[in-house]
Amino acid sequence: MLAFPAALKIYLAVEPVDMRKSFNGLWAVDSEKLKEDPKNGAVFAFTNKKRNRLKLIYWDTTGVWVLAKRLEQGRFSWPIARTGAKLSITP
Repeated sequence: MLAFPAALKIYLAVEPVDMRKSFNGLWAVDSEKLKEDPKNGAVFAFTNKKRNRLKLIYWDTTGVWVLAKRLEQGRFSWPIARTGAKLSITP
């Protein structure tokens, strides 16, 4: 069962990502582009250019979770960062 800790950090990748990426591809984006360690206990959120697909990556100390959502209608509201490739949010 997936359970998030109460003090969970969430990072949004503000630039679109190729949704064909899975575990290794998203892990590489975390490390190289966002300059974050995927094993730090945070959730990393990615969306595509059309903003109708969302993927989350999360390390739970035993392995990596990749969660995906595809909207049939509409699109995700996604922030535009003025600086950097990521935006940090808290619960």
